[in-house]
Amino acid sequence: MPTLSEVTAELDRIYPRHWAEDWDRVGVVCGRPATEVRRILCVVDVVPETVAEAIERDCDLIVAHHPLLLRGVSGLDPAAEYKGDLVHTLIERGIGLYTAHTNADIAAPGVSDALADRLGLTDVRPLRPRTGPEHEGSGRGIGRIGLVRPTGFGAFVEHAAEVLPATVWGVRGAGDPDRTVRSVAVCGGAGDTYLADAADAGADVFLTADLRHHPAGEHLARGGPALIDAAHWATERPWLDTVARQLSELVDDVIVSDIDTDPWTIHQNAGVNRVES
Repeated sequence: MPTLSEVTAELDRIYPRHWAEDWDRVGVVCGRPATEVRRILCVVDVVPETVAEAIERDCDLIVAHHPLLLRGVSGLDPAAEYKGDLVHTLIERGIGLYTAHTNADIAAPGVSDALADRLGLTDVRPLRPRTGPEHEGSGRGIGRIGLVRPTGFGAFVEHAAEVLPATVWGVRGAGDPDRTVRSVAVCGGAGDTYLADAADAGADVFLTADLRHHPAGEHLARGGPALIDAAHWATERPWLDTVARQLSELVDDVIVSDIDTDPWTIHQNAGVNRVES
């Protein structure tokens, strides 16, 4: 049975920590190196619900995408801050925590590869390739762009809603529903930083999460690709299947959490389901 240090060493090999952005915080958060790992839970977010799931399923390690402690803290008082309570709970229950974030975003296969695969993209390449000798010709980078069988934009929005994990947020499209879609760019997580990359790459559609009003509107006014805005969690949940498959080579019991950690829980549109051309 592998130890926590052996499992995290394998994760470090697949998703080297130095690939992460300078501001990011990845790697081991807690856990004794010699602890035996019998069962792993893969999650997007470390929140009370997913920690409770790890306890209920008797897991020894949580592998998460989003860091629990991204910004510096001066204390972990469990009575004052829920994150402090979660860290105390993990330690008391003997559950380790490991995070792969922006280093998993640029990996190949990584977060956006899993998203592209869900959508059925072919001939996939990086939207913004990672530069440097280590990454030359590796297929690593932020986002992905690939091809689909020609279809209308409205139909492709419906397809995205069908294949992505369901959330209250749902899937929103911006663009002419009759526009022909052949080339699709994707970016798991918040991706409006890469609107120009999608346009420069000649994409017909850019699917990502957390699109803001002004950047999206200005992008469309400039004649950029049509946009699909999905829930942040839904665009990153597919990667959990990838990392679970990778870890199953080392640990027999690897579980993927399907707890929807998207914060939005109510969606009202006054009974209007509108498609405008």
